[in-house]
Amino acid sequence: MPDYPLNTLDPSEILAFEPAMKIGMLATITDDGLPHLTMISTLKASSEKGLVWGQFMEGHSKDYIQKRPGVGWLIMTLDRNVWRGKARFTHTATSGVDYDFFNNTPLFRYNSYFGVHRVYYMNLVAHSGKKPLPMNSVVVAAIKTLIGRTVTPSRAKKQVINPWTRDFLNKLDNLKFLAYVDKDGIPVIVPAIQAQAGDPEHVLFSTGVFQADLEAIPAGASLAVFSLALTMEDVLLRGNYEGIRRFAGFRCGSVKIDWVYNPMPPVPGQVYPEVKIQEVRNF
Repeated sequence: MPDYPLNTLDPSEILAFEPAMKIGMLATITDDGLPHLTMISTLKASSEKGLVWGQFMEGHSKDYIQKRPGVGWLIMTLDRNVWRGKARFTHTATSGVDYDFFNNTPLFRYNSYFGVHRVYYMNLVAHSGKKPLPMNSVVVAAIKTLIGRTVTPSRAKKQVINPWTRDFLNKLDNLKFLAYVDKDGIPVIVPAIQAQAGDPEHVLFSTGVFQADLEAIPAGASLAVFSLALTMEDVLLRGNYEGIRRFAGFRCGSVKIDWVYNPMPPVPGQVYPEVKIQEVRNF
């Protein structure tokens, strides 16, 4: 269980969540009970006990959250402060103060192609409070992961992670996040910027940063891995968490990937296992 000691947001935190230029992540649960990660850039606080975000694209997470309302969330601001927590979805709206707020922000007010068409409301369950991102530890953990995945022989039996995705994951300046379903049935998000593709079937991450959070992930759990570039490119992977062991002398967690998804427009879709194209016979 993560350490989320707080159940309200103070005025300074509400203000910190306001800017559009930040990273917002939402962890939901699929119809099969597996963790799913989505970037939600509009995520912000609506009150000391509430969170809100605006929908401007279709996606699986919008369906998942209505069936299983317990979610994990993360906000990372430009000054490298991180908040993590849990919440419960309550309802949506297609009008109102928050709907007007989102559609009057520069991103949507002057956008000729799309705007926020639905607002999602969540009640805060608990959160971590503001935690500075420990960049020195992140850099060291990334180097340890790099050494571990470079020295360790490939264990891959399948080409699950294609070359583009592998190169994208191995960029040390890209952001990465993990998510798993906690014992209470609500997902947990853990920053893992150090995560990298060990081979075409495995993702590795040193436990040298956010150690307690990474060690709390149970071996055998389904683990989602989300990688994001500030150019707004991203990719979502999921697989079986193999636990922590030593790679080139460094303690690293290992995920055996069995599913890869492209969340990017204009055509989001499953990459692996490959979805065969069906010819259209009836019009």
